[in-house]
Amino acid sequence: MPQLRQNPATKEWVIIATERAKRPEDFGRGIVPVNANEKEKCPFCPGRESQTPAERLAFRPYGSRPNSPGWWVRVIPNAFPALLPIGNNERQKCDDFYSYMEGMGMHEVIIESPEHEAALATMDQKQVEEVFLAYRQRYLELASDKRYEMVILFKNYGPAAGTSLYHPHSQIVAIPITPLHIRNRIEQAMHYFDDNGTCVYCDMISKEKKTGERLVLESDNYIVFEPFASRSPFETMIAPKKHSSSFENITTEATKELASVVRQTLAKIRRALNNPDYNLLFRSAPVHEQNVEYFHWHIQILPRVSAVAGFELGSGIYINTMIPETAAKFLCETQI
Repeated sequence: MPQLRQNPATKEWVIIATERAKRPEDFGRGIVPVNANEKEKCPFCPGRESQTPAERLAFRPYGSRPNSPGWWVRVIPNAFPALLPIGNNERQKCDDFYSYMEGMGMHEVIIESPEHEAALATMDQKQVEEVFLAYRQRYLELASDKRYEMVILFKNYGPAAGTSLYHPHSQIVAIPITPLHIRNRIEQAMHYFDDNGTCVYCDMISKEKKTGERLVLESDNYIVFEPFASRSPFETMIAPKKHSSSFENITTEATKELASVVRQTLAKIRRALNNPDYNLLFRSAPVHEQNVEYFHWHIQILPRVSAVAGFELGSGIYINTMIPETAAKFLCETQI
């Protein structure tokens, strides 16, 4: 049974999940280049549905049998989950000092396409929309469970970003706590709102639209830019122009528009940086804070084009070798 453990010095939580030791890949090795043998054994490819846990959601022709080929997006429980949907979220003490909880939560995989070598940056628009509609559906379902405080939606692309299977997929994890680094983000946003009476993200968006120096692209309802204080080269932020604290509030049509914006952004990054590994993270408020004035949900894309070393780890201060204004200009001018 996994556990969530809290460091009493930093108040940070970690997941102790020995179940993940069953992963078939060697720790830290990443994936090997695509080859026929790897593709033939991929459990996410159509025809191998029996090799995965039973699906939680699938987009497939009406009337077709669950857990069979014919799907175009499929959501399954992670075979090697960080957390398990059993137990409770009561905090306990060990040695009257250390805090811990049962490792209760939900960990799912969104298989983005039946095509083994597909990518969000190169899929057709309709397919990306379907992926994002699956994101939305599973997010809403997990957020409705009162046991969970946070729903974390993310994508790892490439071995440097932590992926273990080449087949295109994302992950969604529901957890019964709000991690410290997320709480810190929210508290900083609260302080800004207390001091200024406005949302810091709304003000940031307004400033980026006005200057245009770091703007990458813009749609009717979304803006894409390189943050002024980017922590790493080509860190990219995608945010709704209208204030909304939670991804949970997004409509179906806004989801489709977001899919288009993310696809275009990833295509620019792919072309400009020669298909880099990256992490894509949804930053959303805790599920019980879905309608607050001080936080603004957004997506963060972090291309893995630089290494985190001793200074970053020791100081918590990141060194960025690329000026965000230069990065934005480069991406903005990249044709897709």
